[in-house]
This record gives sequence, C-alpha cells and structure tokens, in this order.
Amino acid sequence: MREISDHARVALAFALALLVMVGWYFLNPPKPQPPPGSAIAQHATNAPAGAGAPITQPNQPVVAGPTVATSVAPVVAAGEKNIVVESDLYRVELSNRGGVVRSWQLKKYTDEGNPPRTLDLVNADLARQTGGWPLSLQLTDQQLESAANQGLYVVKATLDGRATDTDNTITAPAQVEFRWSDGRLNVTKTLKFDRSYIIGIETSVQQNGSPASYSVAWRGGFGDVTAFRAATQSLVFDGHDGSVSTITTKNVGVPNQRNVPAEVPGTFSAAGIEDLYFAAAFLPVEPPAGQPVPDVLTLSARQATHTLQSDGKTTQEILPEMAVGSTTPGPLALRLYVGPKDIDLLKTVRPPLNGLVQFGWFGVIAEPLFYVLRWIYHYIPNYGWAIVAMTVGINMLLYPLKVKSWRSMQKMQKVAPEIRSIQDRYKKYSMRDPRKQEMNKEVMEVYNREGVNPMGSCLPQVIQMPIWFGLYRMLNATIELRHAPWFGPFHDLAGRDPYFILTISMAILMYAAQKMTPMTVTDPSQQRMMTLMPLMFTGMFFLIPVSSGLILYIVTQNIMAVLQQWHLNRSSPLKASPPVRGKKKVARAALSE
Repeated sequence: MREISDHARVALAFALALLVMVGWYFLNPPKPQPPPGSAIAQHATNAPAGAGAPITQPNQPVVAGPTVATSVAPVVAAGEKNIVVESDLYRVELSNRGGVVRSWQLKKYTDEGNPPRTLDLVNADLARQTGGWPLSLQLTDQQLESAANQGLYVVKATLDGRATDTDNTITAPAQVEFRWSDGRLNVTKTLKFDRSYIIGIETSVQQNGSPASYSVAWRGGFGDVTAFRAATQSLVFDGHDGSVSTITTKNVGVPNQRNVPAEVPGTFSAAGIEDLYFAAAFLPVEPPAGQPVPDVLTLSARQATHTLQSDGKTTQEILPEMAVGSTTPGPLALRLYVGPKDIDLLKTVRPPLNGLVQFGWFGVIAEPLFYVLRWIYHYIPNYGWAIVAMTVGINMLLYPLKVKSWRSMQKMQKVAPEIRSIQDRYKKYSMRDPRKQEMNKEVMEVYNREGVNPMGSCLPQVIQMPIWFGLYRMLNATIELRHAPWFGPFHDLAGRDPYFILTISMAILMYAAQKMTPMTVTDPSQQRMMTLMPLMFTGMFFLIPVSSGLILYIVTQNIMAVLQQWHLNRSSPLKASPPVRGKKKVARAALSE
C-alpha cells in the first residue's frame, strides 16, 4: 500500500469536511442545537434561587384567602365570526370563538410552495387537529381551559378611539376587544395593532370574581410549513440577560408525557417560538427609556403531534407549543413581536432579539461575511452579483498565498523524483511496519534540506474551507438571502441550485483548474484520486440540498483560480521533472541540483 501524499490527504480531508457539513445539515436542524438534556438542565443557569424543584404543570391557581362563589350575567356572542386586521406588513385573521388567531400572514414574504403564496405563520391543519390556536389561554383546569378557548366572545373594535364595523377589514392602528363569560369564568382579551410587527396584548381571567392564574399560548405550530424539514426547524426559545436560548422539541413537556405543558425554570424578558427565518416573541410591557426590560415572564412548553396523509400513507411529526404567563395572578399585559428574524429590525426591539439570528459554530466567520456582503449590496443591489464581487475580493486578497503556494509547488516538483525513489524503496513494507517511519524521516530530511513546506501548496485551499462553512451557515441563517434572486432561473440564493446549472459549471471549472496545475504527487493511484475530486464534489451537490449561493461562490472562486493559474503558468512556469529511470540516476540528479 502506497503512502498517501500531503496533497492527497488535504484533498481527502476537504472532501470529508464537506461531507460532515452536509451530513450535519440532515441530522440536525440548520440551527445550532443546545447540548442534550432536559429543559431543566438547559435552563438551570437562568433559574432563580430555589428554582431547582421538579418540573410541574404551570399556572397553579393562587388563592388569597377564602374563595367566595360569585356569578355575573353571562356574556356570549350570538354566533361565530371572523375579524380581519391588516397593515402594510401583515394580515391577521381573528375568530371570536376563543378570541384566537386563525391566520397570521406576513405580506412581504412568501412560502416555499409551488406556486408560492403569501406566508402564513399559523399551521392551520395542526390547529384544527389539536383545537389549539395562537393566543389561546392555558389554565390548569382542562374544563375551564376548554370553555375559555371554545366560548363565543363578544367583539368590539375601535379605530382612532371610535367604534368601527368588524364585518369589514380593519386597518391598523386599531384595537380589538374580546369579552366572554359563562357567569363564573370571565375572560377579556384586548389586542392593540400597530403598523409595526409588534402588537399589544392585555388579558384578564377571573374565576368567581377572583383573579386566576393563566398563560397566553402560541399553539397551532409556527413558521413556513412548506419549508424543507419544517417541523425540525420550529423551536421554543427564551431570553434572559440579553441572551437567547433555544429548547429542542424533544425536551419540552413533562417527561414521559410530553403533550402536557411543563414550566421552564426561571423568569425571562422574552419567550416565544421560531423557525429558521421568523419568530413570535412575547415581551413584557416596554419600560421607560434607560431602564432594562424586567425578567417577569414565565414559560411553559409541550409537544403537539401532527398527523399527515401523503400518498396514501399516514405519518406523524412532532411540533412544539409554548405559553407565557406572569409570576403573579391577575391581568397580564404583553407585547408580541411576530415577524422576520431581520438583524437590524430585531436590534430595535426592547429587549434586543438579534440573538435569534444564530450563525452557529462558524459565527466568527459567517457573521463578518454577512456584514461584508450586505455592505457590497448597498452598491450592487443584487445579492447574486454581490456574492460574485465578494468572491473576487477574497480571492484577490488570497492571491499572495497563491503565489507562495506556487513557489512551494516548484520546490516540491524539484524533489519529487528523489521522494519517489525513497517511497519505492519502502513500498514493500506494510503501513503498520515500523520501518515505514524511516521512510517518513528520509522524506522530511529532503524537505528540510530543500526548504520545502509540504502544506505550503495547499494553504489557499485550507483557508477557503472555513469560508465555505461560514458562507454555508450564513445563507441558512439570514432572511436577507431567503428568496434573494440572482438572474434567470436563480430565484433563491438560499435554495437549491435549479437545474444544477451552477453545479455542473463548478465541476467543469474545478477540472480545468486542476489540469492547469501540475500535480506534485507521483503515485498514479493518488493522481487518479485527485482527478476524481471534481466528480466527487459534483455528486455530493447533486444529492444534498446545498444553497445555490454557496455554489455560486465556488464557481466564481474556480473562475478566479483558472485566471490566476493561467497568469502563473505564463509568468513563472514549473520546470519539467526529470524522468525516473533508476534509483542511482535519481540520486545523482538530486545531488547535482
């Protein structure tokens, strides 16, 4: 078995690294996940002193003194009706049955369907199966909870302080009030819609005239249900001390009974649910300027099972649901952000929510790349051409390393016959034979004598690898690149390469660049492996959903590599290696240099 050269090792490592990257994409959501463990373990640092008690169901009733049974006149609407509120940013459909949200569309965004439709963040199919919708109420008593979420609320809408007709579409800013009572349980919900992505929510629940403990829930799924692996991208999150933490779906709910809500220990300044590009975040009332947002929200979460029918087969997916409450019973005042995970927009929210845009392990590379790309976009208002310009700039910055790599290749070609001679003398020994170490020592002596760095010729490729990983993560975390067009059939730089045009171009350019760069490896089997590298990359990109923006970067990088290699071949060509005819001739040729 022949010793694998440094070039072959780097090429193999590069291929394995890319395979690990795309394999990680399939095995885990495109976001970095918290370490395995229960919700308690994940959030123990957020819990206040004494919060280490076992997980319990939320919203245990708090009774201050003896309860006196009182009743009031029932407040019930005559029939069911829907109310629509819209602005330039959203269209929200409400129902007076439960005073809940039936649809929350973001007008500036479309889903991944074919043809695409206006994005609706509510999974209506799941909500109909489970009977739970956004802004439902969560109470400890299941009968009371069902009554509050199924009652027909009396609706009153106001526009500029004056009553308005709820049969027509209401334009924000506006206020919609829901009131319902069965004589003992009294519920009021007031929703204040603004022109921004943030609305105000004020709720009150009384049982027998006394304040009840409850939570406001987001049920019915969340996010783009047409997206790839949509169920795995939906996560519950909380905010504390300016940071955001996510909870994996498998860790929400009571252990061994995950469909029962379980509290997350601690109090928070933000809590909600998100997918890859959008979020619904519950926030406390905004404090006066200069004061921090208090950690007064409680968070509970559970699992919901969604049954799907496809091609005559029944499948199930698990989705999270969450609810927020307060540390004390009584009326609850909240703000609710429902919108895109736009970094600039999230920074303006109090508390800032830009931590929802998580670049993962390669954030140290991905985030700067994003800001550079966005800066270029201000001058070239097309993200496809901005990626091309950024790639050209990066490769020009790396060109001195390319020249250094070229010089290293010249030195390696000079000693290649001598290295081949050494390898031939030890090829009869197996890789486990201790005498193979003597071969490595002799090879390193030759490299040291000639001042050759075996890795020097691979340095540009090694530096490009983390850029690939960073760009891959950036394209899957920033909403600016979602559905960003380039030209022609390239409508989504964060989506897959349509018709594999870029993928095939990448293979051709990689092969061309490889043929223009003389190989320093002399082993025919290693040369064949290097020749197959473009085909291996092409095959992987055909099978895995790599974003077209990343492939565009690689294509542009290879165009630059071809041009730079052409210049180097003309300005400083490599000298042809002498033929290897025998060990003595090789040794004499090496000594005469």
